[in-house]
Order: sequence, then C-alpha cells, then structure tokens
Amino acid sequence: MANSVLQAGDRAPAFTLPADDGDRLRLTEYRGRWVVLYFYPKDFTPGCTAQAGDFQDALADFEDLGAVVLGIGPDPVESHAEFRSACGLGFPLLHDRDAKIASRYGVWREKQHHGRRYLGIVRSTMVLDPSGRVAQLWDNVRVKGHVDKVLNWLRKELER
Repeated sequence: MANSVLQAGDRAPAFTLPADDGDRLRLTEYRGRWVVLYFYPKDFTPGCTAQAGDFQDALADFEDLGAVVLGIGPDPVESHAEFRSACGLGFPLLHDRDAKIASRYGVWREKQHHGRRYLGIVRSTMVLDPSGRVAQLWDNVRVKGHVDKVLNWLRKELER
C-alpha cells in the first residue's frame, strides 16, 4: 500500500523532535533549504545501518546541493546517539517516540513479516523543498541504490 497521507506538492507537517544529541530540532529551522527526510524502522539493524551509511557516504554531495539530511526513527535518543556514533554519521537522528510524526507523514502503517502483521515504520524518504512542501516521495524503499536515486533526483530538480 502506498502512502495515502502525503503526496508531492503537499505542505510537510511541521514537527519538533528530540535529536540524538539531546537538543530539540524544529523542521521550520530548515525553511529556505532543501531537506532530505528519511524514516527508518530500527537502529543497528542491517538495512537501517546500510541506509544510514549510504546517506553518510553521500552527505557531502547533498550539502554541496544545499540540502540537509535528517533521519527519523522510533528508537530512544540514547539508541540514536549510539547508532550515530557507531556509524560515524554527520547528520542528526530524531526520536519519534509514539510514531506521531511518522503517522502524520503516512509512514506508520501495517507491515507483515513471516506472516505476522504489526504496525511499524515503512522505510520512506521525502525531499522537502525550501518552502516546506514535499517535492518528492519514495515509499517502501529498498536500501540498495536508494540514496543515489534521491541524490540524482535532487540534482535534476536543481538543474531546472
């Protein structure tokens, strides 16, 4: 099932969330800049570790394009801090304790694993434009090659 809450062109829901460094981060602090916002299910899992590493590997390229990268997951701030340190990440990880923000972004949905159904974060990435609107959305992404797709999309968008 695709994201039925947000589409390209929609205003991105505002939020203030605790970051891995203990500060609170407001999305509105980044108004005027491109924001790559990615939602991931769990710190220290193979897919999430690979995804975070891919974003880190491309971080300088995103920054050269004037974009910031923010990761959002449900794990506690302490877990995010350990994960960020272990992966050597140069971007913040934000704690969405009750999945309120994930729900507002349409990425907290029913999932299935080995026949078991449960609610969780569907791995998704959104690029927000400098006005705070969703410019592009990737839903239920596969990690391999995903960050390159996001980076290439942003490059093409900025060439327009």
